[in-house]
Amino acid sequence: MTGMTRYVGLLRGVNVGGVTVKMADLADLVRGLGYEDVRTVLASGNVLFSTGEDAATAKTRLEAALRERFGYEAWVHVLTQEAVAAIAAAYPFPRAADRHAYVVFVVDDATRAAILGVREQPGFDPAFEQVEEGDGVVYWSVPKGSTLGSATGKAQGSSRHKQWLTTRNLNTLEKLLR
Repeated sequence: MTGMTRYVGLLRGVNVGGVTVKMADLADLVRGLGYEDVRTVLASGNVLFSTGEDAATAKTRLEAALRERFGYEAWVHVLTQEAVAAIAAAYPFPRAADRHAYVVFVVDDATRAAILGVREQPGFDPAFEQVEEGDGVVYWSVPKGSTLGSATGKAQGSSRHKQWLTTRNLNTLEKLLR
């Protein structure tokens, strides 16, 4: 595997909202692209793989293959496993059993600014949810059971942002690093 890079592929919007992708089928698709050491993690569209390609090429190839095979508008974030490790390690908020620790991966500056902009909205309560910018991500902490109704959750739910972001729980990211 000389010259190979270990990547994490984060698929957006699978196994929710009517888009069903079995992880065994995802792994087969990724292997079919010639990628090596393929492993899926959980059923939320996380795949590890190794290739000599750069991240942009892998992203383009994965999205095209997913669209063709599963018939949906696929968007994938492809990062090195080292980058995911650094992002997870930089999580800035205390972790607690009654809170979700999220990382929002955002590839578009305008979308990242819109998500971070919730802090300036009337009624935003930093005692309820915390939001902070990271390297290509937005870190977010919110009480369990409040994700969708929170200001940040609502901002992410906008259809105009869907191709630019995907969210993962910090626990999921840690599983991707094992």
